[in-house]
Amino acid sequence: MEYIIITIAFFLLMLVYFKIADKYNIIDKPNHRSAHTEITLRGGGIIFPIAYVFFMGFEMFIKKYGFSESPSPNYWIFGLGLLLICGISFIDDMMDLSSKIRLVFHFAAVTLLLYFINAFQLLPFWAIPICYILIIGILNAYNFMDGINGMSGIYSLVVLSSLWYVNQYLVEFVTADFIIYPMIAALVFLFFNFRKKAKCFLGDIGSMGIAFWIIALLALLMIKTEDYKWFLFLAVYGVETILTIMERLKLKENIFDAHRRHLYQLFANDKKVSHLVVSSVYALIQLLMNVVVISSHWSDWVIFSVILLPAIFCYIMLKSRLKRQILISK
Repeated sequence: MEYIIITIAFFLLMLVYFKIADKYNIIDKPNHRSAHTEITLRGGGIIFPIAYVFFMGFEMFIKKYGFSESPSPNYWIFGLGLLLICGISFIDDMMDLSSKIRLVFHFAAVTLLLYFINAFQLLPFWAIPICYILIIGILNAYNFMDGINGMSGIYSLVVLSSLWYVNQYLVEFVTADFIIYPMIAALVFLFFNFRKKAKCFLGDIGSMGIAFWIIALLALLMIKTEDYKWFLFLAVYGVETILTIMERLKLKENIFDAHRRHLYQLFANDKKVSHLVVSSVYALIQLLMNVVVISSHWSDWVIFSVILLPAIFCYIMLKSRLKRQILISK
């Protein structure tokens, strides 16, 4: 019953946001690099910081009335980092901010995230800079991949569902609601986004917000299990982002400029494949990978090889073939 009420509340709050976004012209205008052609409301990802507020309200309620005696991590520190990165991202959705300003806020948010997972106490000092680079890289990868209807919404739902399964049936590494609330938020967002003509887009506030939440969950799981194979829950986004960056560096392009070189963009823009089909295929591939990761008991190097090597090979071959087809058609 609780989750039904939360779902209805999220749905109604999204409708309220649409009124506000429409009034203050918070919109996404298509350009020559966009995968869409119509003006659409931006910032639908505001549902994720809202989900955090609801989660904390519930946490405070059960503790006040003694429904839970188990200790929980300091979610306030996580929340401050989440709201910080979502806040600066929402401002960036409405106006173009300097990359230096964004980086300062991202650095501060990641610092809070590292405090949340107790990284400064658990990791050697040389590993901390690597964590900053890795986390900021994943945040931006999520932002790069959020380019067509349904993509990051359904992909995030797959990742969160996999994390919930691990938490529920394999090893409890976090309060279950810390996974369920963003899952509900993703479902509500998809109701408005997973359609041929989307009602809204995530915006930077959404792609950064959900990525920040997922990174926190993965970090908690890896710390609990002392196993790095859980990184592979982001294998699809990781392979595509890294290989696309390598391609752009080879072409001497600015990797921070908008572009249409991602494989999903070639399918959606050049081959005119339905956004929903492309997004669903990406999510399905990641789901299959997650099933292998969860069920396997291989060593890290074996599972990484089994997942990543075929993924890289298939990506390169498919993209090369697709680019040849597009070139011939022109």
